[in-house]
Parts: sequence; structure tokens; C-alpha cells
Amino acid sequence: MWAKLDDGFHSHPKVRKAGNAAVGLFARLLSYAGQHMTNGIVVGALARDYGTAPQLRKLTAVGLLHEHGHGCGTCVQPDPGDYVVHDFLDSNPSRAQIKQARDKDARRKRSERNREPAQPRNRDESRTDGSRNAPHPNPDPHPDFDNAPQVSDGCRTGRLAGARVDPSRPDPGSLPDGREPSPQHPPRTAPAAGIPDFARKLADRLAQVGVHVAWGTDSQDRQDLRHLMDTIPVEHLVQHAVRTWNPNNPPRTIRYLIKVWAGLPAVPANAPLHPAAGGTTGPPALSTGEQRAAQGLALAARLRAQETDIDRPLEALE
Repeated sequence: MWAKLDDGFHSHPKVRKAGNAAVGLFARLLSYAGQHMTNGIVVGALARDYGTAPQLRKLTAVGLLHEHGHGCGTCVQPDPGDYVVHDFLDSNPSRAQIKQARDKDARRKRSERNREPAQPRNRDESRTDGSRNAPHPNPDPHPDFDNAPQVSDGCRTGRLAGARVDPSRPDPGSLPDGREPSPQHPPRTAPAAGIPDFARKLADRLAQVGVHVAWGTDSQDRQDLRHLMDTIPVEHLVQHAVRTWNPNNPPRTIRYLIKVWAGLPAVPANAPLHPAAGGTTGPPALSTGEQRAAQGLALAARLRAQETDIDRPLEALE
């Protein structure tokens, strides 16, 4: 429900005399009366909970509220301890009027639900817009498309069976990534199996420490990996891979480690490795903050690698 407030209320002499604090209380009491359909009656306990005694005295003094026993000839008489909003029913519907309007609306809705289903109108019967039902001269916007289905056998990114072929667009199954090149998705070469020659030392060291991944890479992967190996020594890459390695949930491809290494800063060729915990060989000891940062980088890289792997052929992940 709602309650009306005159647009000249802000400058009314009673409002100016009562002050902003008391007028704010009045607005809340007006809203309460409208919501609960009280015909302007406000329970005294609620009024005293919403405002202070001085504020209520100001509102009754200027005539915005009336107490029990008031002499206003147009307002209803509240019970002792309660209040009534002055001239509430002059601007707002009474409880009986609201109930009558709701009952009328309910009857109308019941009548609409019980009415016979409307017959579909054709062009001659429609009085509002006959052109909307007029037949279109050519319902097919592409009449020149080949109606023969095209399906890319053996490729999960091909068109669905029975799909029409647009001669101006290539078959997605013939594209390396299963989608047309665009500024957002530049073309990438097909993945190549096997370890690149420049990364054999890195692959051997990873295998020695128990980090086993598949080496299906494309041109972008190899370019990123070569850049990493040019700026970070192999032993540092291996050491960081051991830190982030989770044997219970290992990644499938080298792409995961490439994403992890991408967050590392450049390291000089002669920089020493981090000391291992207890002076023994193995993963270096990390502070709690470093562990959390490494785990966060590893998780982000794993998610990025998994998102990319979804669109890659399965044989490239082996």
C-alpha cells in the first residue's frame, strides 16, 4: 500500500513550525497508517517507539496529529493513548474503499480466468494492427543457403547434423581452435606432441624431481616457454614447480606450469636457489605468506589452463 503526501507539505506553516525532526516522525507515522489501512489511526506505543515525547507534543500542538478527545470535526476519534493523522482520509482511501477495490479486482481476474480461450485473430479481424498478422513474402532470410546438412566427422566442434551452411563462413571443424579468427581470438597453430628441443633440459630436470606432465604445446606455448627460460634459470623453474606441485591432483600438461611460471619475476643466471628447510635438498622452506601466494598463483594458473584445455583436441593433452 501507500499513503499520499501533499506536494506543498514541505512549506506548510505547520511543518515549518514543528521542525524537521518532528516532521520526519510524522512521515513515518503516515506511512504506517497507509500500510496497515488504519484510517489514520496510529497506535500510541508505536508512535512513542518511533519518536520522542517532545516530537509528539510538537506534532499535536501544530495540529498534524490529534490525541484522544480532540476537537477536530473532520477526524475520527482515537482510543486513549493513541493518535490520529489530521485529515488522513481527505487524501487517502479508507479501509473499506481499499477492500472494495481489491474485491472488484479479484472478481475481474476470476472472470478472465474463466473466460473462453480467445480465438486467434487474422488480418481482417484485428482492429489494432492488421499488418502484424499479414503473411511475409519471403519467410526465409537466406534463401540461397545450401539446404544440405554439413557435419564435421571426428571433430566435436563441427556443426550439428542438419544445420544449414552459410557459404560465406568456414566450417568450424576446419579451424584450429574450432572458431573463426578474430581480434579477441587470434588463430593458433595446431598443438605439436613431444618436447621442444630447447626445453629438453627442463623436461629432464622436472622428471628427476617427480614432476611429470604431458608436453602437447602450440606455437604460443613454445614462445611463452622460451621467453621464461631466457629470463629464469632452469633450476629456479624446477624449484618453483616443486613448490606448487600437488601430487594428489597433478595437472595434465606443461601449460599449467607455464601459467605458474608466468607470474615469476626475472632471475639472474647466477642467482642462488632458495635454501631448503633443515639444510636438506628438496622444496625450499616458505613463510606462511609465501605459501599462500604460491598456492594462489598455482590455483589461478590451474584454472586458466583448464579453461584453455576445454577447447583443445584430446590428443594434444596426452
